Amino acid sequence: QVQLVESGGGLVQPGGSLTLSCAASGFTFSDYGMSWFRRRPGEERLLVALIHRDGTTTRYADAVKGRFTISRDNAKDTLYLQMNALKPDDTAMYYCNQLGSGYWGQGTQVTVSS
Repeated sequence: QVQLVESGGGLVQPGGSLTLSCAASGFTFSDYGMSWFRRRPGEERLLVALIHRDGTTTRYADAVKGRFTISRDNAKDTLYLQMNALKPDDTAMYYCNQLGSGYWGQGTQVTVSS
């Protein structure tokens, strides 16, 4: 059974940095691309970044390109999102997703505020 557990969220000041993690289990992690989505209250979940299964191909939403980096450690079955130069508009619940599937974690809250 696929399980995805996000962690690493919290309160950070504008301009600060934060790293999110997603621990994956219940499937062969290295066989799947992965993605990060985020959702603000009352809004639809939107794609932040994705990474193919070998980690060599990545794509980002325009709003985060140049500031966020998605990566993965297939030996640890873990997905990461390094977030730099954070803005208040980045405040959201962040979710990891098995790319192209209906599998989601429960999310981790990121709040960017002074």
